[in-house]
Amino acid sequence: MDRSLIPVILAGGKGERFWPLSRKHRPKQFLCLDGSGKSLLQATAERLGVFNSPLWVVTSAQIAEGVRSHLPSLPTENLLVEPEGRDTAPALAWATLEVCKRHGEDAVIGFFPADHWIADEMAFQNTLDAATQLAASERAIVTLGITAGYPSTGYGYIEQGEEVGQFGGLTVYRVKRFTEKPDRQTAERFLATKAIAGCCPYTWNSGMFVFRAGVVLEELRTHAPEIIYPLEEKGLDAYPYLPKKSIDYALMEKTQLAYVIPASFGWDDLGDWNAIERLLKGDKANVELANHVGMDTKGAILYSSDEQEVIVTIGLEDVVVVRDRNVTLIVRKDRTQDIKKVLKTLQDDPSLENLL
Repeated sequence: MDRSLIPVILAGGKGERFWPLSRKHRPKQFLCLDGSGKSLLQATAERLGVFNSPLWVVTSAQIAEGVRSHLPSLPTENLLVEPEGRDTAPALAWATLEVCKRHGEDAVIGFFPADHWIADEMAFQNTLDAATQLAASERAIVTLGITAGYPSTGYGYIEQGEEVGQFGGLTVYRVKRFTEKPDRQTAERFLATKAIAGCCPYTWNSGMFVFRAGVVLEELRTHAPEIIYPLEEKGLDAYPYLPKKSIDYALMEKTQLAYVIPASFGWDDLGDWNAIERLLKGDKANVELANHVGMDTKGAILYSSDEQEVIVTIGLEDVVVVRDRNVTLIVRKDRTQDIKKVLKTLQDDPSLENLL
């Protein structure tokens, strides 16, 4: 395996759709959601610990101390603390600048969200090996495309263009187009192309990227000058004036250097409470992470942070019930995306600050 990759974890997200378990000072990446005993951040760091290069982490000032407590062996100088969150494009741009200062423009960097679940870590590492080989030898910004298991409307999609060759035994394609979260009909159409073409030219956008530092800095100067130039000139002092943009929107949808490696290593971005069911349900009627007494209840996801509490349900189907400290959440599984709307209501009422 090529271990020259410098891994950077993006750990500044809020994970609002896992509220009330995820809160301002305990965001999703600090939670253990798969029963492993490790937080998502710890599991991600451990997964990337096979590389010779020390790990880097980008996070927000609000949760920096939490990152230090979860990753006590992380070198202090490798923890990059943003003064405020401006989405993934500024975070990636700043981290690339800092890595470049220390390791040079030819450094191959990998960016990874802190809250992903990976089933087959060997296959994951083999895919990163291929991505590292490609990025080291070509002017390429490589993204990992996840084989789509169902027509999800919660993920972005990558359409494969021409095949460009094999790296590390895996096929690499140019990216033809990125599509943001589609509606159900569009997602079904994407997956239906497999029946016509014999293989599906669409994969889920994992949000993981591998590239040489100098290549991305050059592309940012071309496609996102409003982000990279202020950071180069003023550093962190520029943050309050940077636009809030995702790296997909700021760069990946514009660059001609985007490549994709389709991957099948078992992946989930754990976007909301329904992800728990995908990980843990098996053949059980419900997912029970709580003391639960149920009658005529099926398809439910139940969680309590207090081992002394009991959740009792009667005649419920396809609901999420979460009990954490001073909040009880009850929501239909098809409405979990609306949790963010509820949080906006709570944020607008100062008397409810203790619920966030």
